[in-house]
Amino acid sequence: MSTVAVIVVTWNSAAVLPGFLAALPDGMAGLDWRLVVADNDSADDTVEVLHTLAPEATVVQTGRNAGYAAGINAALDAAGDYGVALICNPDVRMRQGCAKRLVDSLGGGVGIAVPLLYEEGRDTPHRSLRRESTVLRALGEAVIGNTRAGRFPALSELVTDPSAYQHPTRADWATGALMAISAECMAACGKWDESFFLYSEETEFCLRARDLGYATQLEPGAEAVHLGGDSQVSPRLWTLLTLNRVRLYGRRHGPVATAAFRAAVLLREVSRAALGRPASRAAAATLARPGALRGTPGP
Repeated sequence: MSTVAVIVVTWNSAAVLPGFLAALPDGMAGLDWRLVVADNDSADDTVEVLHTLAPEATVVQTGRNAGYAAGINAALDAAGDYGVALICNPDVRMRQGCAKRLVDSLGGGVGIAVPLLYEEGRDTPHRSLRRESTVLRALGEAVIGNTRAGRFPALSELVTDPSAYQHPTRADWATGALMAISAECMAACGKWDESFFLYSEETEFCLRARDLGYATQLEPGAEAVHLGGDSQVSPRLWTLLTLNRVRLYGRRHGPVATAAFRAAVLLREVSRAALGRPASRAAAATLARPGALRGTPGP
């Protein structure tokens, strides 16, 4: 059986790493694996925690807050030969046998496998599957909300049908907290796009893989808990998520379609801001500025 490279990017992750590392042996049960961590210049005790609790891990110190995609690339460069790369957030807690089920589901056109993700303390899985962005879907989410629009595939990126999470389901892309990627898919796709400092990097990678013939598929037998969710409450992170969503659309479409998509996304954020959502107020104010999409949004 080929080796699985467990790839983790950390930044001030000392508080969540012990739980991740404690769950790792059960999550990786039945596999030959090694841990490779890229640390983006943490100011806390992240590196010390790694050396203490995972002395066998390879730790790459990037020397700067390089972003999530850059961290993944740095860790992959240090991983050596592997059959599968398991990309993990440090705030993920894999359940028993999670990784093996993901690895076993690769092949047959599937290049990326993702698990059912649960939020801490909740018994229903997070709706982690997504469709590719379109102007109509952005409008649908702006006008009636992504949960209601999700019942109609043409009107929302969010896959809300409960049955989609009960059997292996292919999607355009999926939440990137935990992804198993075959070495074949990695070789075909190449590096992760470091121009996305945070958010949309997994979207871009999944869409690029799909364009090359490698599908993203949910494996419902694999389960993990994800402690994340900062983007939902932080105006700064939500703004970055929103900008990168429009930037990625612009990479794949012409200027007229991109202008329409930007307007639809702006409508959504303005409508949410009117309901008193500070994160949407910040995102709308930034997205409305001329030149907001130029350059590479960073930390």
